[in-house]
Amino acid sequence: MNVYQDILNKYWGYTKFRPLQEEIIQSVADGKDTLGLMPTGGGKSITFQVYSLSKPGLCLVITPLISLMKDQVENLQRREIKAMYIHSGMSGWEMKNAYDNAVWGDYKFLYISPERILSARFLERLVQMKVNLIVVDEAHCISQWGYDFRPSYLRIKELRKHIPKVPVLALTATATPIVVDDIQDKLLFSKKNVLQMSFYRENIRYIVKKMDDGLSYLVRSVKKAKGTGIIYVKSRRKSKDIAELLQKNNISADYYHAGLSSKSRTRKQDDWQNEKTRIIVATNAFGMGIDKPNVRFVIHYGAPFSPESYFQETGRAGRDEKQSFAVLISDKADQLSLKRQVNKVFPPVDQVKKVYTSLCNFFQVAVGFGKNQVFDFSLAEFSGRYHFSIVNTLNCLKILQRDNYLELTEEVDNPSRVHFLVRRDELYKFQVANAKFDGFIKLLLRTYTGLFSTYIEIDEAFLSKRANVSMDGVFYFLSQLSSNKIIHYIPRKKTPFIIYTKDRVDIGLLKISKENYTDRKIDFQKRVDFMLFYINNKTRCRSNILLDYFGEKSTIRCGKCDVCMSRNDLSLSKLEFDNIVSELKKIMKAPCSYEDIIFKIDNNEDDVIQVIQWLSDRGKIVHRIDNLLEWVDK
Repeated sequence: MNVYQDILNKYWGYTKFRPLQEEIIQSVADGKDTLGLMPTGGGKSITFQVYSLSKPGLCLVITPLISLMKDQVENLQRREIKAMYIHSGMSGWEMKNAYDNAVWGDYKFLYISPERILSARFLERLVQMKVNLIVVDEAHCISQWGYDFRPSYLRIKELRKHIPKVPVLALTATATPIVVDDIQDKLLFSKKNVLQMSFYRENIRYIVKKMDDGLSYLVRSVKKAKGTGIIYVKSRRKSKDIAELLQKNNISADYYHAGLSSKSRTRKQDDWQNEKTRIIVATNAFGMGIDKPNVRFVIHYGAPFSPESYFQETGRAGRDEKQSFAVLISDKADQLSLKRQVNKVFPPVDQVKKVYTSLCNFFQVAVGFGKNQVFDFSLAEFSGRYHFSIVNTLNCLKILQRDNYLELTEEVDNPSRVHFLVRRDELYKFQVANAKFDGFIKLLLRTYTGLFSTYIEIDEAFLSKRANVSMDGVFYFLSQLSSNKIIHYIPRKKTPFIIYTKDRVDIGLLKISKENYTDRKIDFQKRVDFMLFYINNKTRCRSNILLDYFGEKSTIRCGKCDVCMSRNDLSLSKLEFDNIVSELKKIMKAPCSYEDIIFKIDNNEDDVIQVIQWLSDRGKIVHRIDNLLEWVDK
């Protein structure tokens, strides 16, 4: 074994790498800036984690998702690897402590949100850190052509001025060719270098069901299907309703969405991971960081708004490479909702400006002030006060974010944290002088480790039960110790944040750029059009359609999607079918009759008629009023 395989085996228990992982590691080890394109479930995090563990120093990981950041840090800590994270929801004390640990604490991984990387405090400490690699996770966020563009990612290139000799590893699961080029340009790659796995998932069978009675089909299908699965829906309400419908039909199911508490989400996810729950019905909040190999089906009850989201979510099926199903259920109302989504996602510019003004007034931010200020933000409270629609407000904020006026974070459920501010000898003196605190201090030290070096998450209810003290009593001890500067106690807080990335501007000077509004709206329309085409397609292999979107050309049909299976019913081989279609295209450059076709084509007449009928049923060939046949998709 080489050093990388030794590390893989020691910390993860694997004896060999998945495809492309070792090539990416070696590319970075050679000092090359690298873009790794790996499908969902391909094991992206292993690449930088193994590499950085093989080198002295710290790996800096930039990621926009605080929940994913916390999950990865906890996973590393469970393997006894020193890792931590920094995001805007942390207090100044916590950030100072984290920066100190990054410089002097022998940590191997520092996860940080993109809006923090150009803060004066971070840049001051960055040059003191021994950084061995910069990792840009969800790298498509740096491209305005990506489906989740975030302006804060554009700041990443500034890091290279401060640590110029450190290679960059960018990782993403979904990127079109234009986004692939844009990522490398925006990150100032010294030389183009893309390592890419095929997007083709040989073991996934793609199926679309266009039907009005989708719920009945859903219940029947899930009853017949084997193994665990995910059902994606578009609303929190629907996740609960469908889970309850499945339960009434004696199917083990639960629901999951971002509005649940952190504890509830963790319990539901763990129950599903450990197969106490067979099916999870979820919004798109579910799935990041999940690596469950034996998911047999992913069902979308309603189409996502982008092929990137659809591909990423279906990619959670069949990671063990056994046959799995990706089913999309859509009706007329769903398709109408898709078409309407463009105008919902891009409200009128006047409305965007109105939301900006109201938001600044809400936080009492004056013109010329506000840059780098962070505010707790309740979308429901804000929308209610100004009588705005919640969905409309959220989309306005995203437009303001794309033009870099502010940053809106995901909702963060921050548990209570405690850190001892004094040394052990000072603490002992305090305990002797203040006997009433002695027992509680000993309880904290017995229950949690690491309290002197960093902030540790605590559970007041657990301390209450363990000490047989009321919750009020626990809060009293914690607040008094904090007032006496023995500990720093940060109570639990669950909220998203608004971060002003520039000072408030006068509304007359607020400009919504063409690139981030009109161009993005056109781009979004193309994504919606693609999903509508995917739903209504009857002739092209579904795998081929998806591969083509991501720039991967393939003429080989998968042979098992619903379109391929319907063609297989013709009892013709793929070669026979393709030959007849090829001949028909040549002959039907202009409209012609059945007799002309049969006369000119050198194939069995019955086979030709079968193929013409099949193409006619799917709208590729139309019967004109003059009895001629016309090929409508040349």
